Amino acid sequence: MATTPVTEHNEPSTPPGAPATERERKRLHTKLKLATQIGQGIDGYIIGGIGLAMGAITDDLHLTSVEQGLVGAAPLIGIFVGGPLFGRLADRFGRRPVFLIDMLIFLAGSVLQFFVGDGTQLFLIRLVMGVAIGGEYAIGAPLLSEYAGRRGRGRLLASLEISWYLGYALATVVGALFTSVDGGWRWSLASSAVIALVCVALRGGIPESARWLLSQGRRDEAEALIEKYGIEVDVAAELDERDEVRRDGFRALFSRQHIRSTVFASVFWAALVLPYFAIGTFWTDVFEALHMGDNAVAALLVYSFTAVAGVTAGCLVVERIGRRKLLIPPFWITAGCLALVAVWPSSTPVIVVGFLFFIFLNAASSALTAVYPLEVFPTSLRTTGVGFATAMSRVGAAIGTFLLPMGLDHFGAEFVLLVGAGVLVVGAVVSQFLAPETTDLDLARAARTAREGA
Repeated sequence: MATTPVTEHNEPSTPPGAPATERERKRLHTKLKLATQIGQGIDGYIIGGIGLAMGAITDDLHLTSVEQGLVGAAPLIGIFVGGPLFGRLADRFGRRPVFLIDMLIFLAGSVLQFFVGDGTQLFLIRLVMGVAIGGEYAIGAPLLSEYAGRRGRGRLLASLEISWYLGYALATVVGALFTSVDGGWRWSLASSAVIALVCVALRGGIPESARWLLSQGRRDEAEALIEKYGIEVDVAAELDERDEVRRDGFRALFSRQHIRSTVFASVFWAALVLPYFAIGTFWTDVFEALHMGDNAVAALLVYSFTAVAGVTAGCLVVERIGRRKLLIPPFWITAGCLALVAVWPSSTPVIVVGFLFFIFLNAASSALTAVYPLEVFPTSLRTTGVGFATAMSRVGAAIGTFLLPMGLDHFGAEFVLLVGAGVLVVGAVVSQFLAPETTDLDLARAARTAREGA
């Protein structure tokens, strides 16, 4: 049952006010969806924007290979801090304030990138921007999920990953346009301020989550919102979940009740993004190591738009084939693709086809990074859990991004690709044993399914 079980004796003690018109409801949902999608796209934008700019940044700021790795990994390190921090704040103080504050921080960082004078300044600014992006992951998609109905929720949330890849692709295009401009990398990196400004404007006036209000025992306020906007919430299930969470903070993530969800969400997400981020950030270096450096820019554009096609496909099929089938088989196939390129690096067709399959299927499965983590935790732990899983995913991605240029220098592209294949195999094994099937379940019931291993 996914309707609101409000009976006469459970009427709110304060009048909820006149229900919103259908136009007002659609306006709220559209505004929330756009504000969340743009926020998700910004992460892809700052990751994608550094790829083509790295060469010019290295020349202008005289970066060493270690400094290159730090600048590339800075947002990922920041997300490691921002995800758990803002996630905990959102579970404790509400979704609304965090939803706005994190984007204001990102806006300031975007502008400051234009004025950096050395690698240390750029690293610190992008680190702070990463903290804000961590907050975005912890609050944006969870807030949207808490307004979504159970049917079609997977497709709606997966569409956020399309925004990530579109942001990545857009940054690649913008970066390519500025490659021939003196100091163009400054304009390329600072251009994210325009997107952030639009996002800030959209976030004004978005109400609090009714599910979060229920998790805080504020039932009257929650039911007023549910009635006003026609939100689909199983109130009884949400209240049951609230009663079952006995501990506050991060300790609850490692309790017997929730450790399964914590391990699964963290490991599958990290395994998906580590190879993608590392290879994408240093794509030119990887291509040069494979003796295809002359085609690196064109290949990066193909890489970006193939990923957009892949995540779009994942979004379209996530409700039809279910979560597990979209996650587990692609893990094995993409591991095989990277391993094939590693053992046959002299064949151009193998390199092209192997990378295309890897990019497409990896992106298709990545649609679930905006779905699974939100479904396996109860409302009272949702943003804390998503924030922690985000952090763990970025730990892996940051390590990969930091170590990849040194790995290329010391061991070559073949070794780097084999390591990436191994990471994907780990993701496949963990998902096989821990991934629940949550398609078409109310959020509260999906979390219970994940906890019980059904």
